[in-house]
Amino acid sequence: MRRVAIFCGLLILALLVRGNWLQYVQADELASDDDNRRVSIERYATPRGNIIVDGKAITESVESKSGDYKFKRTWTDGAMWAPVTGYSSQAFGSTQLEKLEDGILTGNDDRLFFRNTLDMITGKPKEGGSVVTTLSAAAQKAAYNGLGDKKGAVAAIDPTTGKILALASTPSYDPSKFAGASNEDAKAWQEVQKKNNPDDPMLNRALRETYSPGSTFKVVTAAAALEEGLVDDIDAKTDTPEPWIMPDTTTPLRNHGSIQCENASLREALRVSCNSVFGKLSHEVGNEKMIEYAEKFGYNNPELDTPVRAAESVFPEDNRSQNAMAGIGQASNRATPLQMAMITAAIANDGKLMKPYMVDQLKAANLDTIETTEPQELSQPLSSENAQKIQEMMETVVEEGTGGNAKIDGVTVGGKTGTAERGVNNSGTPYAWFISYAKTDGGSPVAVAVVVEDSNATGADISGGGLAAPIAKAVMEAVLKGKQ
Repeated sequence: MRRVAIFCGLLILALLVRGNWLQYVQADELASDDDNRRVSIERYATPRGNIIVDGKAITESVESKSGDYKFKRTWTDGAMWAPVTGYSSQAFGSTQLEKLEDGILTGNDDRLFFRNTLDMITGKPKEGGSVVTTLSAAAQKAAYNGLGDKKGAVAAIDPTTGKILALASTPSYDPSKFAGASNEDAKAWQEVQKKNNPDDPMLNRALRETYSPGSTFKVVTAAAALEEGLVDDIDAKTDTPEPWIMPDTTTPLRNHGSIQCENASLREALRVSCNSVFGKLSHEVGNEKMIEYAEKFGYNNPELDTPVRAAESVFPEDNRSQNAMAGIGQASNRATPLQMAMITAAIANDGKLMKPYMVDQLKAANLDTIETTEPQELSQPLSSENAQKIQEMMETVVEEGTGGNAKIDGVTVGGKTGTAERGVNNSGTPYAWFISYAKTDGGSPVAVAVVVEDSNATGADISGGGLAAPIAKAVMEAVLKGKQ
């Protein structure tokens, strides 16, 4: 009997230890476990708060028709806004703002404790708060409609604050179609998975895909050359032979078509997009310094949060000839559309780069402000004087060069076209790029980057102006109209 009593006592002790371990040590881990249905059931037991654009909700919650979940998430123009909001699904979890701000949207955030306690005492049902974005509905619509059935992305930023004004990606998906937990939702989910859909509509190309930036990167090489004192007068001739042989090779760095680039000035080289001039300048700046300037503009940063994390744009350590190619946006140079919008914004903002963000405020259900995002300077990649020189050059590109399709009557527009070669021996369809900003008497309210991933683009640099520039123009016009 004594042995049995001791054994039973040990069992009770083990049960107590295990119970306390589960309740106090593993409680948070179990509560956040993806397989814990009680968490997701509780998440959808009350209507979620909304994501707000221009003072209007682009989300809603409706009662589910069956199952354990009481409410289901819906979106207005879901495919257009998916790159911003992400999805919130009863069966498949959540992403982006829907996930990052889940505490606010469900009303479970610790900062809402006092409010929730008062509601509990008064018998008022718990309500989720709202996420107020920096986005412009008009700019987002212009970007999404401009891309149309083309595969690509658009990012637009307010250069003076860093506010993201548009973030579009196509093809896209409607998160409302799999927000529930039915068989129909499961089927809709499978249809947008990359393994079943090679167009990969769930890929956020504006934030999470990197591309060779092509000739749009030449503005960074120009900035490095000006900052390093290799060029002072943007209208003076450069010492650039035709052809220019890349270092440590016998290979000339060729220019597109029949354009004349021998000893071209920096302004003229940007206007007609001379590979030889900018490749040579990148070589003269050197790989170490080129990396330094690229990083000042935001490259090689794996932790850029908007608050959705952007993929890392990369300017690599490389040999001398590959560094020359990277200086014209080729080789292993890779950038997101957001990164190229940041570069453009820094130039438009007289050399000051502001941290991009797309959540302006977090609000409680009673509209009390919980948190406000303050603009934050990220870096000063170049001096105000040199930024203004590049502005002059980019404005020449639009007025007299390949960027003419971005002209806006009565507005100063600066831009740069780009066609990024891809595939073995450039066998793939090139990426068509355009970066630009619009400038008014009150400053520069918008900087835009557009990439068209697949199209009928040719290898000529003009394709960026023909395909991407009209989209950028529409976005800039939408922002300018909203400022009036």
